Amino acid sequence: MKQGILFFIWLLSIVFANAQDEKQLNNNWRIVLERQDRKQVIFQLQQQKEKDKIVLYVINGAEKIRITDVKEMGDSLFFALPTFEASFRVKMLADGDLSGTYIKGTVSKTQYWQLHGYRNMPGRFDATMGSAKYTISGKWDVTITRANGTTRKAVAEFEQEGNKLTGTFLTPSADYRYLEGIVTGDSLKLSSFDGDNARLFEARIGNTNTISGGVFYNGYSGKEAWVAQKNDTVSLPVTIGAPSLREGFSKLNFTFKDLSGKPVSINDARYKNKVVIIQLMGSWCANCLDETKFLSDYYQHNHARGVEVIALAYELTTERERSKKSIEKFQKLFNVQYPMLITGVAASDEQKTEKTLPQLTPIRSFPTTIFIDKKGRVREIQTSFYGPGSGEYYTAYKNKFYKTIDDLLNE
Repeated sequence: MKQGILFFIWLLSIVFANAQDEKQLNNNWRIVLERQDRKQVIFQLQQQKEKDKIVLYVINGAEKIRITDVKEMGDSLFFALPTFEASFRVKMLADGDLSGTYIKGTVSKTQYWQLHGYRNMPGRFDATMGSAKYTISGKWDVTITRANGTTRKAVAEFEQEGNKLTGTFLTPSADYRYLEGIVTGDSLKLSSFDGDNARLFEARIGNTNTISGGVFYNGYSGKEAWVAQKNDTVSLPVTIGAPSLREGFSKLNFTFKDLSGKPVSINDARYKNKVVIIQLMGSWCANCLDETKFLSDYYQHNHARGVEVIALAYELTTERERSKKSIEKFQKLFNVQYPMLITGVAASDEQKTEKTLPQLTPIRSFPTTIFIDKKGRVREIQTSFYGPGSGEYYTAYKNKFYKTIDDLLNE
């Protein structure tokens, strides 16, 4: 404890060296992550003192990701996000800037991103082209062109105040969570980082109704083009390929082990005459994180009404200990009281449905939510999840969810 306090005092002496008072920016870094192509994904990192401990926050618009797993060794700092296989090792430079590496676990090779942190910088991006030429608040009909030339639809929702821009993109299955950035001149930039996703959107604004020449940089190397037209009545893209029951089936039949190694089956007495929600998820998935937070809270407040939840985890690999460690982060962060089961099948496995839930047609996206009635029959399957970063769409999602459960309980 004493060592941690001394390090914190030392850190403050560097960062506050030129500060005039506590109201000035302090313990605030603009973090720049370098992709494989050297394109920079930017987010903000803040530090606070909480009960004599160093606590860090990753900032994405309204989202603050709290990091308490912080270790100091000499002039280096090591910290890991509370979820995902995402960690950092950084060196504190003499002027208070940071230099180091972001480490991300993947299906195959671990990724190592170069990192630079610039202290006391007030925003993600500089207004290099001056004041915003246009205001683009509202809904936009987006077309994204993949690297192979095919297209996919999305809806963007932006909120702009002066130069500051926030918002998200909504695809048929999920949202791109909290994006934050800038409009300067006729250009826009939006970025986000949550440990699972590192995203950067750039584009030119032709006028208040047209965005063109956009590029979406996704993860370590992904790159897609995008354009958009203003449309305040645009509908969400239609979900394609949602799983359904195969002919001849009305129920699921599965048994998997929970995090303690105990077998749990949908046929257990615990689930008889109950409305059961099956959450198909992965601990590598940020939208699954948002859904887990929602479901955990819902379960704790509604379990007594006759509602059960079971999470089936499809992880990056089939290594049980690796999967267990990652899922336990979710369980701990949200105090999950319902069983979280390890399927032992990777999310990328093309035969994952046949190996785990052969009663269904192929599972194509995560999260997917299955609603089971009190007689054990599958009544509905939802593959579109829009989380708290999507505003009104999150409200609509929750209202639909509540109605589905209430209807099943009332049968």
